[in-house]
Amino acid sequence: MPSLQEQLLTVLSEVLPVDEESDGALTVHQGGTIASLRVVSITDGLDLVSLTQIVAWDLLLTKKIRDIAAEQSRGILLGSISLVEKPTDPATKRNSSKSADVLLRYNFPGGGLSDDALQTLILMVLDKGADIRRALTG
Repeated sequence: MPSLQEQLLTVLSEVLPVDEESDGALTVHQGGTIASLRVVSITDGLDLVSLTQIVAWDLLLTKKIRDIAAEQSRGILLGSISLVEKPTDPATKRNSSKSADVLLRYNFPGGGLSDDALQTLILMVLDKGADIRRALTG
């Protein structure tokens, strides 16, 4: 029986180009976003799939962007959304506006899921991240 990591690689490779990173993470691109997936063993019999999707980066941080991110966060069923403000470097950008990155994170127990169920769940999360990106970037 394949490990959850092997199963994850197999089911994702069927539908998306997948890069295997040296640290064991899998990187995929979906709808203008980049996602990293890894298997985290919590205890015997409990392995989590940890998905972090960079939805948008270097967005000009405005009230509109904050409002859209908050609205998307309230409406999300799978995971959590983080708006990460990036500080302005006063030495190089004295009067420059702040920017932000938006991340979608989702963790779920992966053991025991069929290939179809695992693939469907991951694609649902990735598609939601792409939807959030479109809402943020227009």
